[in-house]
Amino acid sequence: MRTRILVLLLAAWSVGATEFYVAVDGDDANPGTPAQPFATMEAARDAIRALKPAGPLAAPVTVYVRGGVYPRAVSFVLTAEDSGTAVAPITYCAYGDETARLVGGEMLDPEWFLPVDDTTILDRLDPAVRDAVRQVDLIAHGITAFGELAGLAGGLAIFHKGQRLPLARWPDAGWAEARSASTVDLDCEAAERMARGHRLGPVAAFRYEGAAPRSPYRLDEVWLRGIWQQEYWFEAWHPAGFDREACRIAMPFDLFPALSNWRRFYIANALEELTTPGEWFLDRAHGVLYVLPPEDSGASPDYCVSMLGDTMIAISDCRNVTIRGLVLETMRGQALSISGGRDTRIAGCVIRGARQAASVSGTHNGVDGCDIYDLEGMGILLSGGDRKTLAPGGLYAVNNHIHDYAQLLKNWQPAIRVQGVGQRVAHNRIHHAPQYGISYEGNDHVFEFNELHDLDLEMSDVGVIGCGTDWTCRGNVIRHNFIHDIPERPYPGVVSVYFDNCASSGETYGNVFYRMTKAILIGGGRDHVIHNNVFIECETPVSLDNRGLRWGHFQPGGPMYADLDEVDHDGPPWSSRYPELARILNECPQAPLGNVLVRNVSVRSGWTNPEEVCRRTFAKNIDTPYLQVEDNFVTDQDPGFVDVAAMNFALRDDSVVYKAIPGFRPIPFDRIGLYPDPCRARRP
Repeated sequence: MRTRILVLLLAAWSVGATEFYVAVDGDDANPGTPAQPFATMEAARDAIRALKPAGPLAAPVTVYVRGGVYPRAVSFVLTAEDSGTAVAPITYCAYGDETARLVGGEMLDPEWFLPVDDTTILDRLDPAVRDAVRQVDLIAHGITAFGELAGLAGGLAIFHKGQRLPLARWPDAGWAEARSASTVDLDCEAAERMARGHRLGPVAAFRYEGAAPRSPYRLDEVWLRGIWQQEYWFEAWHPAGFDREACRIAMPFDLFPALSNWRRFYIANALEELTTPGEWFLDRAHGVLYVLPPEDSGASPDYCVSMLGDTMIAISDCRNVTIRGLVLETMRGQALSISGGRDTRIAGCVIRGARQAASVSGTHNGVDGCDIYDLEGMGILLSGGDRKTLAPGGLYAVNNHIHDYAQLLKNWQPAIRVQGVGQRVAHNRIHHAPQYGISYEGNDHVFEFNELHDLDLEMSDVGVIGCGTDWTCRGNVIRHNFIHDIPERPYPGVVSVYFDNCASSGETYGNVFYRMTKAILIGGGRDHVIHNNVFIECETPVSLDNRGLRWGHFQPGGPMYADLDEVDHDGPPWSSRYPELARILNECPQAPLGNVLVRNVSVRSGWTNPEEVCRRTFAKNIDTPYLQVEDNFVTDQDPGFVDVAAMNFALRDDSVVYKAIPGFRPIPFDRIGLYPDPCRARRP
């Protein structure tokens, strides 16, 4: 049979036919034609491999995946032997307008859902929902790989009609607030000493306000998820005890110094808190799932549990391969990876219900036109190029819509993280997440034409676009982005472009900042050029501090100096590419020197001279000027925007700005954000 199929494939290839088909009702013993499709993408991949011994591919090859659901229990793997060429690229894509769903989970039959009959469990449930909760014996139906819930995330998750359902929790939404000014039964100084040393100490407790949870709990099951130590750090711990009457929770005290007035938390994975439609709890010891059905579940509920822990599509050392128009969903791991190779592309896919969307390395590989949402952690990681030689990777994330990510793993899990040298992030729309939209490390990256809004919704001392703690991350450009509607958070607040901890040498120009507390912060860094931006209703458009002069972290022997040695900062090619960095040790490297703030527009914003504020606020300044401030225009009037009501902040040709600031360049506002493209997943 296999010999006959190979003969058919070679005959088709010899006359130029380069299409194969996969369908849910196919068979891998078929030849992969429209009438006789394969059942799996693996069979199509192997059919392409079978063509190559006869000679190089003569024309593009396309694998069409027909509409339907394709369960994935293992990774779909492409390696170097699966490469195309510039003349004959290989594409795996959905057929026409059909929706091909690759699902890394297992469906639950509606008939498996039964009323709860265990009196021990019924006693733990809220009386108001006991009759409504349903149970599924997963082990009895062959589902045994539950995985571990590691505090914040991990293991099995449950989805209903494609939507992730929440673990049973208290409170049902938002946060409980720890209002004690200090911990209970423990001296604050002793608490801080233990916290700094990360040592277990005597049990400490704190009090909270609000309606009490339904304790007692089984303490080894529940997790306290919250902001305990730093306003940018989300973590989870098993509690040591609850006192419902006293509104008091006891914990093993390696957690936090004295609680400030806005520390907040919630209790997760508590059967007793199964009170809101859609919540669930898994008794891992016995393999029984308990669900309070969503209100829209209907007579035939659509439930799926995540199972696949490996990357769903793993591409390594490939050239000229495209994955286009597929839906990848419901998994415990990452949706896609591109490792090494070049000219490989993920285009127009929908990625949802995953730990992470994609990781990309290699050269000239990227993610284009995808809709990415409902992630436990970050969206896209781009990491490529050579920092020793400053050779660019040329990786890209373009025209993607990324939202509702970092839902469980909130710490530094941006929509897009960039590392290495020479990547491009452009025309993305990013919104609704607990902290960063874009974070970067490395050199010569370009971030342009992105729209970012409604970010930093839960945490503080974080940014929308940012980097930090490295003098060598230079040559990065942030231009022509629209950042708007960033909410105020508790002290120290959030920043839209955050050059944290002496991060240096960013060029920020042609951006529009609208409605936020802090737009740009130079956190002790050097050689930033901020020009040709528009700030609208920003409490502080630009600020600067001198933390490098005040904090020990930046002194000789610290990690900042090690980073300099790592890249040979004063030798070629670094010394010619970044002459300011080459001479940094001949100056005062800890001082925020060489910064420029020129030709910006401030509209109804709290414009100040950042250097004057810095010197007035902080001690340990040096006499050398930090900042060149020239030709900035400040007004409380509309300077000539095209349409404020529609948030079109392009400047009309007759804008007063062009007279007030000669040389101010028009911002191409109409090019910012997503754009129509045949490969886009959909236009939101």
